[in-house]
Amino acid sequence: MPYIGRDTDKLSNVEVLDNITFDGSSSYTLQKGGSNFTPSSANNILISIDGVVQAGNFTVSGSTIDFGTAVAGTSTCDFILHYGIGLITTPSDGTVTTAKLADSSVTTAKLNDASVSLAKLTATGTKDATTFLRGDNTFAEAGGGAWEKISTTTVTTNVASVDFNTLSTDYKDFKVVMSAVKNATHQQDLLMRVKRSGQASFDSGASDYHYNVYGYRETGGVTNDASTGASYIKITPVNCASESGVSGATNNFEIDVYNVHGTNNKKFIRSFMAWTEGTYGRSASAFGSAYRNNQEALIGLQFYFASGDIDEGFFTLYGRAI
Repeated sequence: MPYIGRDTDKLSNVEVLDNITFDGSSSYTLQKGGSNFTPSSANNILISIDGVVQAGNFTVSGSTIDFGTAVAGTSTCDFILHYGIGLITTPSDGTVTTAKLADSSVTTAKLNDASVSLAKLTATGTKDATTFLRGDNTFAEAGGGAWEKISTTTVTTNVASVDFNTLSTDYKDFKVVMSAVKNATHQQDLLMRVKRSGQASFDSGASDYHYNVYGYRETGGVTNDASTGASYIKITPVNCASESGVSGATNNFEIDVYNVHGTNNKKFIRSFMAWTEGTYGRSASAFGSAYRNNQEALIGLQFYFASGDIDEGFFTLYGRAI
């Protein structure tokens, strides 16, 4: 026989709560079946005390109902009803489709909820502990192959060198960008050294490094410097040495070091340098490559001038995960 009456979406889910035993207090705990019960609001509660129905003259906070005044221990609670918001049903597994979700209804807070599994998300790529979900619905490795800023050293007073002594194993490759650098002695070469795993100091042996740097100076033509065994890596070739002590002079460098933590490769280094000298209107640029003649992992990078201190500049270390 078919159901006769109101549609199911018009039904109200009324819940009968446990009666309260009054003791002269003003607040009590609402329960259902002996367990604390939190109503939707005070407006959803109907309670009868000594045959008088109470509504709207009490407050509710969590599972606590407060009448604002003491209720005598001789009073009797006849019933407590909680009125819900209609018939509550639970959808069958796999029946809620994307079309049923309103736009912007899935918030970041819901994605962070432990009950939401990433397996339910439609995305491409490999989903594991080392990847994240990008805005284009693709799982990618952290960093995504881009350079990430690690730290910046700002020089405002003379220092002998700028050292980066911690090369995190979270990154495979490293880049150092040096801008607005000035040296204490005019026209000095910028030099570089590395520190190997387990060492306390930077390598400075007579044949530790191989380098080749090629440069062009506006007033001096093409120049080249190379060594098959030196105690440092030269970033600036002869006649392209960095300028200092001249108004408007600025020196800028970019150094890349690849596969730093590898133990089966010589550490390859790529360099780029550019400077301008304001007074004489000259400019120079240089490109270079070098390697440390050893296959041990590196833990530090050092930069300094052939003579004199570093007066000022910004030295920023970047890392790349892949």
